[in-house]
Amino acid sequence: MRLLPSLAALVAALTLTVGAVPSRADQLVMVETKGCAWCAKWHREIGPIYPKTEEGRRLPLRVVRMEEMPADLRFLKQLRYAPTFVAVACGREIGRVTGYGGDDLFWGELTQIYRKLPATC
Repeated sequence: MRLLPSLAALVAALTLTVGAVPSRADQLVMVETKGCAWCAKWHREIGPIYPKTEEGRRLPLRVVRMEEMPADLRFLKQLRYAPTFVAVACGREIGRVTGYGGDDLFWGELTQIYRKLPATC
């Protein structure tokens, strides 16, 4: 059962590390809540491979807590469900994936959003 504290520590470390991305930068903001089982499932299934993908390189992951939304992301509205993934480019929302229904659905929705990203700001 030592795995759960280790997983929690890893998620916390990622939140602190990834959370430092400025809001004007292209990024994928993952909005999660404490104790979210679907968020943990995403971290297990997608988290390790996401930074290795084309999408992950263009939209680095930034994990934030819905309960503690950083000031630079308060322009994101109607965040009700966790996880919600918001693609941000040029300081504005380009699209979002609400919930996590498995890897096929996540990648399909993210691909559609990825195609809408502007080439430059």
